[in-house]
Amino acid sequence: MRTELATFAGGCFWCMVTPFDQLPGIIKVVSGYTGGHVENPTYEQVKSQTTGHFEAVQITFDPEQFPYKKLLEIFWSQIDPTDDGGQFHDRGSSYRTAIFYHTEEQRRLAEESKKEIEQSGRFDKPIVTSILPASTFYPAEEYHQDYYKKNPEHYKEDRKKSGRDEFIEKYWKKRRD
Repeated sequence: MRTELATFAGGCFWCMVTPFDQLPGIIKVVSGYTGGHVENPTYEQVKSQTTGHFEAVQITFDPEQFPYKKLLEIFWSQIDPTDDGGQFHDRGSSYRTAIFYHTEEQRRLAEESKKEIEQSGRFDKPIVTSILPASTFYPAEEYHQDYYKKNPEHYKEDRKKSGRDEFIEKYWKKRRD
């Protein structure tokens, strides 16, 4: 089986695991940090907004079973692509949105998907999600991995307070372009 990597920053990485986890063709979803200038950053360093890292998820997937284009569709439908100050109640540069491409084909597909969203009329503000070359990905501390399984009550409470689900319902589920 051939596998590929996909890396997405969509705000809090806890909330970006569940949409991808346990789908056929998804081998692994890892929470971590990418795009910064500090080697092996800690959660506290990244959260301080001084390392340049994004909180992100790195997905190992089988492209025959789950094409990258489908991953992009899921990614976009989990975020507010017009917010360059973070996502929902998580504010700061580490919570910005980005697609980190690993191949030229991923870059092309990411650019196409961004253009489709820009032209869809779904949002009345510009799409600010960055499309960047993948760089070193540092897995987050173990307690962040599969957080929704390890701490389901706290995860549900935090997600509910964030405003993410209301946004998704309003902008992504109401109508399909």
